[in-house]
Amino acid sequence: MHEIIVCKNLSFKYKNSEVLHNINFEVRQGDIVGLLGKNGAGKSTIINILMGYLQPNASECSVFGYPSFSIPAHIRADIGLVHEGFTQYDFMSIEEIEKYYSAYYAKWNRDLYYDLTSRLNVPYSQKISKLSCGQRSQVTLGLVLAQSPELLILDDFSMGLDVGYRRLFLEFLRDFVDNYKTTVLLTSHIISELESFIDEAIILKEGSIISKSEKTSLLGSFYSYTLPFEEAKHLKTDDVILNIEYNKKSVFVFTFASPEIFKDYLLKQHITPLTIKNLTPNNINLEDAFIGLTGRY
Repeated sequence: MHEIIVCKNLSFKYKNSEVLHNINFEVRQGDIVGLLGKNGAGKSTIINILMGYLQPNASECSVFGYPSFSIPAHIRADIGLVHEGFTQYDFMSIEEIEKYYSAYYAKWNRDLYYDLTSRLNVPYSQKISKLSCGQRSQVTLGLVLAQSPELLILDDFSMGLDVGYRRLFLEFLRDFVDNYKTTVLLTSHIISELESFIDEAIILKEGSIISKSEKTSLLGSFYSYTLPFEEAKHLKTDDVILNIEYNKKSVFVFTFASPEIFKDYLLKQHITPLTIKNLTPNNINLEDAFIGLTGRY
């Protein structure tokens, strides 16, 4: 599979403050990649660079083989973008906006649009401005999917949506991707809902990539342990311990070290043999791994 998105040594400064530091990643054809990070981590800046809204200070950043700041119009038509703010032209009706957008896309599929908007249970003459945030998001998704894009870029698509609309959004998206083998790059604050959707996770912290791997590989190689507070309160982050979180009774330790290596490490840190003998990794999901890598706060 060839590469749809390539970012090499991507950096970006805003008012003399470096927002992105040496970002390197690729998105291959057919991949579903989650670009994950807390507020301010740099997710939306990367999306804006990929879409050509910002020009990087240094890097190679390309989409479909073209520099991100000079993507030709006929290539841009193969990119479907959903971002915070949703639909423009909200003075139009559900029907009017479909007719308006259809004129700009050679592969327009109106059936996809109306399959989704028909579930809103409102007349097609309804103005977009009169719809709820969730309903507007469904109109936006319908417009994007009707483009028949080869690449979908979704930037915080779930912002302002309740759980019902988020699930409906992802269900339609999943069905579309399965049927059309579309490549997807998305960001979201709702990590738990992405676990069954994405194939690969790129995790950002303060403008740098701290983890980049297939989701199954990450969850199979990243470990969390719970240790008694009094025994483990002296532990510090180092080459073995990536992150530590505390409560009044326990210390939660995160590491990429295998259980055997980690137990040997704890013995050298004066954790009692009985505690080490009974120690087993916690079951973790994608959200747990995200917190373990980036911290709670």
